[in-house]
Amino acid sequence: MENSRWAYFFAPAILAMVISYFVSWLVVKKAKILGIVDDPKSHIHVKNTHQTAVPRGGGLPILAAIFAGSFFLPQNTRTYSILVGSLLLGIVGLLDDKFEEKISPYLRLIVNIFSALCVIGAGIGIAYITNPTGGIIRLDSPQLCFQVFQSQHCIWILSDIFALLWLVWMQNIVGWSSGVDGQLPGFVIVAAVTMAFLGMRFSGDVSQITVITLAALIAGAYAGFLPWNWYPQRMMPGYGGKSLAGFLLGLLAIYSGAKVGAMFLVLSVPIIDAVMVISKRLKEGRSPVWGGREHLHHFLLDRGWSRKRIAKLYLFMSVFFAIIALQLNANLKYFTMATAILVISGVILWLQNWSTSSKQQGPDSG
Repeated sequence: MENSRWAYFFAPAILAMVISYFVSWLVVKKAKILGIVDDPKSHIHVKNTHQTAVPRGGGLPILAAIFAGSFFLPQNTRTYSILVGSLLLGIVGLLDDKFEEKISPYLRLIVNIFSALCVIGAGIGIAYITNPTGGIIRLDSPQLCFQVFQSQHCIWILSDIFALLWLVWMQNIVGWSSGVDGQLPGFVIVAAVTMAFLGMRFSGDVSQITVITLAALIAGAYAGFLPWNWYPQRMMPGYGGKSLAGFLLGLLAIYSGAKVGAMFLVLSVPIIDAVMVISKRLKEGRSPVWGGREHLHHFLLDRGWSRKRIAKLYLFMSVFFAIIALQLNANLKYFTMATAILVISGVILWLQNWSTSSKQQGPDSG
């Protein structure tokens, strides 16, 4: 049965990859006309790592691939809600790319919330999570039920709140690990393929076909984009490509039967890096949503790492944790997550301290 389910993976993955690749080519070719070329000489920001003018607009090929491959998904309200949420992020992403990230991060956060509410309103939510001590923790009660046109509708309060926080969180933190060439698409592909593997294990659950298909579309879309983003990059993900990655991976974790723990494990490095950055900014009295040069890839660049080496590190770590996620049961996953948090956090703290102590003091700092 598992072998037959690969048929649900390859066709959508190949279609998404081909469309993403050629739309990427088209966007790069028309980037100046679209006005989405990011020139570091005019767009000066401390977080930027590129040194030459590079087109943004990575959300366009991803969006095109997802829409083109959506006929592989069930034609129902949930699928349409995913497309609406994705389109919203794609449009805002293109505008943000065109106006060089001048859209307020708070406005982008509101868009993140609306895109999440699109799918939650269609009934996509997390009904339960695995209890580390055994069993499950149900989130489908309490419920708020009301009548609409002679039909009863219920809001699962805890489930919807959890799903909202998860989706908004994913849309933001995944994109933060996209600062160097090829960094983002690599671990997104690994995460999507891992969810597909997990979906194939439940041969008796027909709903897992949707998981496999959606995972295939995500993996294919970012695989088609990867050659254009790999070093030396000819195109950057932009806000659209980054937020769509988090949105789609967050949905995939929910769709696959609340595999939030598995997704967390595969994305351990980006997630822990984001938590450390947020903690550091809050501690310093700064807004956590304003960009800065405090991410792991920034510290590695300061240590002399090449962009290609950093991208390979993120790819290797995601593959390493993906293998663990596929082998361990739920309880051992939590133990592994705790270990990963301690180790990765320790490395980031050491790099932060090294980066601070290695910089020469400016004329006003002493």
